[in-house]
Amino acid sequence: MADPTPDLGSQDFAALDFASVTPAEFSALVKKTSRAQMAELMRGELRARVLAEIFGRMERQFNPEGAGSLKALIRWEITGDPVVVYETSIADGACAVTPGRSDAEPRVTLTMADPEFLKLVSGNGSPVTMFMTRKLKVAGDVGLASALTRIFDIPKS
Repeated sequence: MADPTPDLGSQDFAALDFASVTPAEFSALVKKTSRAQMAELMRGELRARVLAEIFGRMERQFNPEGAGSLKALIRWEITGDPVVVYETSIADGACAVTPGRSDAEPRVTLTMADPEFLKLVSGNGSPVTMFMTRKLKVAGDVGLASALTRIFDIPKS
């Protein structure tokens, strides 16, 4: 029996209400979509909607127990046209996400292309492999970057 879930590259994906897609469903969507399809999708008008939904959910996916007493600013740079920047501020057991680049100095900056970002946040990509193959660039605290899987509840694909 065919899987009824559209892949990210299908026309059906454009009609999805991203707010109703669970993290597990999103993970399944990314898993069955090729890198080329993801890159094509993220060149279109859906890119802003997809990124806004992902970053909008980060506060809900935040795991205060995993963060402990951490105080840090994490900058996410998603390459493409245009480059999109979001910042995640963690302090006092809480997480706040803001679009754009602030004047504050981040503790770590993560830079990657759209497909790698989608794979990373959906649990479909190995951050270590992405780093070793230079598909994920980390500037600053590499230890903090490696702890993100404890700080955020990332779906398991």
